[in-house]
Amino acid sequence: MKGWSVTSLGEPEQVLELRDLVVPEPGPRQVLVRVRASAANFPDVLMCRGLYQIKPELPFTPGAELCGDVEAVGSEVTRHTVGDRVLGLCSLPHGGFAEFALMDEHTTYAAPASLDDAQSAALFIGYQTGWFGLHRRARIQPGETLLVHAAAGGVGSAAVQLGKAAGARVIGVVGGEAKARYARELGADVVVDRHTEDFVDVVKRETGGRGADVVYDPVGGEVYDRSTKCIAFEGRIVVVGFAGGTMQQAALNHALVKNYSILGLHWGLYNVKDLPAAAACQAELTRLADSGLIAPFVSERFPLDDTASALQRLADGRTVGRVVLDVRS
Repeated sequence: MKGWSVTSLGEPEQVLELRDLVVPEPGPRQVLVRVRASAANFPDVLMCRGLYQIKPELPFTPGAELCGDVEAVGSEVTRHTVGDRVLGLCSLPHGGFAEFALMDEHTTYAAPASLDDAQSAALFIGYQTGWFGLHRRARIQPGETLLVHAAAGGVGSAAVQLGKAAGARVIGVVGGEAKARYARELGADVVVDRHTEDFVDVVKRETGGRGADVVYDPVGGEVYDRSTKCIAFEGRIVVVGFAGGTMQQAALNHALVKNYSILGLHWGLYNVKDLPAAAACQAELTRLADSGLIAPFVSERFPLDDTASALQRLADGRTVGRVVLDVRS
C-alpha cells in the first residue's frame, strides 16, 4: 500500500516521505480499515516535530482520525464486521495518512449516513473534545454566553456548532477577516477579529458587562489571562490546550475573588477511564449530525500525494475549518 512515514523529526514537509508500506495485520481487538478519508489535526503536526505527549517510534504513519471501510477484524472483535463504514481513532504507528490503517475496536464507531466521508472523518476528536468540554465539564445551559477562542480552527469550530446546538449565544474569536467569515458561516452570533478588536471589550459590551458564562480556550497564554477579565460570576473557563505556545499560570486568588471555575479537559482520558461516556458522546454526536445541527466544515480536500504540503499549511496556521485527506480522489 501507499502511505506516508515520518522518518525523522521536524516540520511535516521536511520529514514526511511517501512510501510503499506493508499492509498491517490487526491485533485481537483491532480492525484493519481501508481508508476513505483522514482528517488532519494539529497533534499530527506536533508528532512530526516530536513535541506531542505521544511519541511513536520512528518511522510511523501519522493521521489520528479517519473514515473508512472495515477490511478485516481481529479475533476478539465483536462490534464491527467486514464492510462496515466506520470512523474513529487510529492506532499508531499505523495512522490514517495511508491507504490502510489500524483502529482499536473501542475507539471505532459507525459513521453517520448523513455525513460524507470527509465530514465523518472529522467528527471524532474535535467534536468529542467539544462535547465533553461544554457538557461534561462546563455543564453549559441554554441561554448562556459561550466565548470560543480560535473559533475558525478544528477544535474551536466544533465548539461553535456544539454551543449553538446547546442553545447558547456564541461569541467566536478569530484572527483575520477570512477566518471571521468562516466563523459566521458556522453560526457564531458575534465574531471578533482579534487583529482589530479587543475580545474583552466586545464580551462586556455584548453581555451588558456581565461577561461570558463559559470560555472555551484551546490557545492558552495571554488569551487565557485576558479571558479572566471577561468571565461572568460563576463562569467556567475550559482549558483545552496551549496552541498559542505559552502555558499560563492560573492566578487562583483571582478565581476566588471573581468566583469562577477553571476546568481542565484531557479528552483522551475518557477513552481510557470512561469508555461508556465516550460511546454515549459519539452516539449523541451522531444524533446531532443526523438532525442537521452539526456538520464538520471541510474547507479543503487533498489527495494522498499532497499530504505533506497540506499538513504543513495546517502547521503554519494557513487553514480554516477542517483539512481532510481524500484517499479515493
